[in-house]
Amino acid sequence: MTKYLIDTHAHLDMRINNAGEDETQNSNEQVKEIIAEMEQYGVKKVIIPSVEVKYLNRISEIALKYDNVYSMVGIFPTEAKTYNDEVEEKLLETVKNNSKTVAVGEIGLDYYWDKEFNDVQKNVFIRQIKLANKLNLPIVVHDREAHKDSFDILNEYNINSKVLFHCFSGSVEFMRECVKKGWFIAIGGVVTFKNAIKMKEVAKEVPLDKLVLETDSPYLTPVPYRGKPNKPAYVKFVAEEIAKIRNISFDEIAEITSKNAEKFFNI
Repeated sequence: MTKYLIDTHAHLDMRINNAGEDETQNSNEQVKEIIAEMEQYGVKKVIIPSVEVKYLNRISEIALKYDNVYSMVGIFPTEAKTYNDEVEEKLLETVKNNSKTVAVGEIGLDYYWDKEFNDVQKNVFIRQIKLANKLNLPIVVHDREAHKDSFDILNEYNINSKVLFHCFSGSVEFMRECVKKGWFIAIGGVVTFKNAIKMKEVAKEVPLDKLVLETDSPYLTPVPYRGKPNKPAYVKFVAEEIAKIRNISFDEIAEITSKNAEKFFNI
């Protein structure tokens, strides 16, 4: 039985600076160190999501340089106002020039920060769903405090793309509705937090054939490194916690979630 892990969502192009901001880019040497460390922890593959158009070239550069790194294209919901025909052409161009593009993401809805442009977010989400359908690529969804709208839009507009809810934050009931549609659930470091009762319940109840793991690094660092920048290597602690919650072996969680990720992203 294989013991390797896959981090399905890690912002290798970003790092948190001393002011706690995330606008700092990882240098080539830092990326090299991060990848070397994850391999030591048994993490075999990692996927970099896209957030803004200005990061696309950097993400592609990293993915094309390393055999075990893959990438996504997409515009984050809080950047929805920047989306236009030119940006969409850039996304298409990136897919054409980067054979390691494995999904459209992270895209979706985020009602946490600013509810003044929800309609813009919805329209851009729909456009990017259609883009994923056109490219026959999976969709990786960012859904923060927008469960119903995210579900309804996907249900109405998605035709042929596989769907993964990144950093799942809904209830067990919402998870079950997503799984009924055949969608996948990604769980990250939050599951290790002592008071994350809802997430622990989801981790216990989600069907194993619909589960993948992630870090969302450099954010949401799991225990025992909570409070420090996250790394793909730390997906190991996510796997350990879920194995404990479900009372099954670490090897079983590693085997199942890695196979799920490879099948979902075709990697």
